[in-house]
Order: sequence, then C-alpha cells, then structure tokens
Amino acid sequence: MSAGSLTRTPFQIASCLAIALLLAGCAGSQSSSSGDVYTVKRGDTLYKISRQTGTSVRDLARLNGISPPYTIEVGQRLKLNSASKSSSAKGATKTAKVVPSSAVPLSSWPPVGQRCWRWPTTGKVVMTYSTSDGGNKGIDIAGQRGQAVYASGAGKVVYAGNQLRGYGNLIMIKHSEEYMTAYAHNDTILVNNGQSVKIGQKIATMGSTDTDSVRLHFQIRYKATAIDPLRYLPPQGSPPKC
Repeated sequence: MSAGSLTRTPFQIASCLAIALLLAGCAGSQSSSSGDVYTVKRGDTLYKISRQTGTSVRDLARLNGISPPYTIEVGQRLKLNSASKSSSAKGATKTAKVVPSSAVPLSSWPPVGQRCWRWPTTGKVVMTYSTSDGGNKGIDIAGQRGQAVYASGAGKVVYAGNQLRGYGNLIMIKHSEEYMTAYAHNDTILVNNGQSVKIGQKIATMGSTDTDSVRLHFQIRYKATAIDPLRYLPPQGSPPKC
C-alpha cells in the first residue's frame, strides 16, 4: 500500500461515501444475475439491467451481439462484464454503514415544501420512480445532447466523475446533512469536487454516457434514501414555490 493511499482529503472521503450511498440503493434489489450471466425477466430493459448489474449498456450490447433498438426477450441469458462490476465498486467499499434505499418508509418521507427544489432540466419524464425491488430510484428525463443541466438546490459538489458503472458522468450535490441530489449520464461536467453551487446553476450538459439514449437520471436522497422527485419538484416549467 502506498503512503498516498493512507491520507485522503475530506472530498475524497465524501466522494467514496457518495458512491457507497448509490451502491447501497441498489443493494436491496432482487436480481436475476448469477455470476457473469443475467436472465432477462418481464419488464427488463437493457438500461435497467445495466443499473442492476453494473455493466454498461454499451458493454451489454457488445458482449451479447445486441444492436439498436436493443430488443431483449424474457428468459434470454445475457453475459455480464464482471471486470466492470468489480472496478465500479473500487474505492467505494462500505467502510461506513449506510441506509439502504428501502429503509425509510413512505410515511416517514419529508413533507412537501420543506426545501426548495427546481427542475434540473426540461423534457419528458420517460422513466418514473419506483419503490419495487430493482425499480428506478429517481426519474429519467429525455432531452437533447448538450442541453443544460442545473443544480436543483444550493449545496456543495461531493462527487463529479464516472467511476460508478451504469451512471456515466455523474454529479452528486450535498445540500445538508439530510439531503443529496444526483445527476447521471451527463455529456460534460462543468463543476468540480468541493465546489459550492447555487440553485439553478448550470452544472453539466445532458448526454448518454452509460445509457442507450440522451437523458438525465435525477435522484433526490433523504437520509440516504432515494425518494420520489416528482413528489417534491414544482410543476415542470414553474419556479420553486417555497
């Protein structure tokens, strides 16, 4: 072990914890994965499987000879990139206990209006939040490549990078001890680790990194639990009402 690995800056530690929080959100999901093979079940898409297994959409398509529009069938067995899965977790080992995504029940979610949130971008919501095992832990908003992505609230960037497979170019912003937001699949990242940002500040441009179409995957996390953003965001196109 090198001497450098023993001394981590606060932002490096925060980055590792931020990744661990996202990993923990997937930890409780039921999976049809066995070793390096995944069996497709009803409701699966290549994008969803990418999230669950940690193998990028691009790698899944390449390993299994699947071409756009990436049609898959129930019962189909897909090869996974085990090397990608192991590398995605590197540096994000669970050294700190984190709350899994299902730990805070809906009845304990924060009240609407407790914090001001603005839409991180505009566009059609093509995938909504789901509480089911393996379900989407945020919302996916379709848009155009290069479209602006904005901070949904004021805070500090605790992670900006692409180390977590399935999320592409990812930004995580800490807003308080209880709240954090995540912005995935960006084309370009316009902020740095440790940078303070204002609500509505442009932080990235929309892209398709580690996904099969241009979109933004957006999460709001409360006490490490992913909660439904649509419950807390104002009507699209409207300013925050608090």
